[in-house]
Amino acid sequence: MIYTKTGDKGTTSLANGDRVAKTDVRIEAYGTVDELNSWIGLLRAQIGLHTDGEQKAERFAKVDEQLEWIQNKLFNLGAMLSAAPGEWIEEADVTQLERWIDAMQAVVPTQRAFVLPAGGEAVSRCHVCRTICRRAERRMLEAQSDERALKWINRLSDYLFVLARYVGYQNDEKEAVWHKE
Repeated sequence: MIYTKTGDKGTTSLANGDRVAKTDVRIEAYGTVDELNSWIGLLRAQIGLHTDGEQKAERFAKVDEQLEWIQNKLFNLGAMLSAAPGEWIEEADVTQLERWIDAMQAVVPTQRAFVLPAGGEAVSRCHVCRTICRRAERRMLEAQSDERALKWINRLSDYLFVLARYVGYQNDEKEAVWHKE
């Protein structure tokens, strides 16, 4: 049965069995991580829809694999934030994101200006994911999260920024940059 009625009065259970208010900072933190995970799922669908030709499909297949890995790690992060015992985020996970960032940065032109969160739909979804990721990081700080998890979520927002640039570049989109008016 999907409904338990135990949360009808505004509380929920953490993984360790503790009941807390649904407004608890930990619930807000892993709720934001869950929101990010959903948006990344939508991003994956968007990237998959706009592959025209075999070569692009292959390039974005690798990105899709990366995003699937990230979605699984976000579930791990949610478990950690819910007080489930165990090591959920490892230093190797941070290193993996850094490798992917470096690989994408080797392809895109050098950034010479502030980039606006704009572009085609897939690029714009990358930026939405990045901003939700930054909010998740702030909520995790409020919840006094694990240092390694904070490092990973910070690196994930960097990944999402570079991914926006990479997707735009692969789709031959002109990058939107800030112009002081």
